[in-house]
Amino acid sequence: MIQHSQLSSENLRSKIHSGDICFGGNKKLKIYGLLSCRSGKRMKMENRVFFADEKEALENGYRPCGHCMREAYQQWKNK
Repeated sequence: MIQHSQLSSENLRSKIHSGDICFGGNKKLKIYGLLSCRSGKRMKMENRVFFADEKEALENGYRPCGHCMREAYQQWKNK
């Protein structure tokens, strides 16, 4: 898990293009989703974290976003 506040803009872009970062999350709400999600783009920088994959997000106690990851969210909700 990487805090957004710990990355410069260039470093963030580099990690996204290289595939080191694939998902974003809200550390207060404990929700993760796609980097293209409108909900994720609106969150405050101090609340934003990044993950390399879904497994990392789940291991840190985050749940899937109900907007951009509907199927994963429904599976999580039905557990």
